[in-house]
Amino acid sequence: MVRWADAHPDYQWAPRPPGPPFVLEDRVAALHMAITADDEPAVLIAHSAGCITTVTWAGRHTGPVLGALLVTPPHLDGIVPREKLPFRATLVASRTDPYTTFAQFERFAADWGAELVDAGDAGHVETASGYGPWPAGERLVAALG
Repeated sequence: MVRWADAHPDYQWAPRPPGPPFVLEDRVAALHMAITADDEPAVLIAHSAGCITTVTWAGRHTGPVLGALLVTPPHLDGIVPREKLPFRATLVASRTDPYTTFAQFERFAADWGAELVDAGDAGHVETASGYGPWPAGERLVAALG
């Protein structure tokens, strides 16, 4: 996702609070500041724990959001909100993700009202899984906006 932010000057990287560790409250607050800093509707792009931040934010706040691309959210029992999102969402799921089974991705998509995209054997859909440029992901973002 950093690659996209570097390639698109109109993309804004939500500020990352210092860490690790991942502190959900800090991440939600940083996302809220980024979304509400502008009246222009946003398309959110989130990977892994960023997906948890996004769905947690959506359960607590409102703001100008057109949609969200949620890429391989981790399965964290008791932490992940399960309510329907108030905006369009696409969830990209891998059949070989080390943190979430495909069945868990299917449940997330159903709970959140998200379209499920099967990325096949894609690991965690990150550089370590062999990803560089990802034109299919950019097309998914464009479809949300």
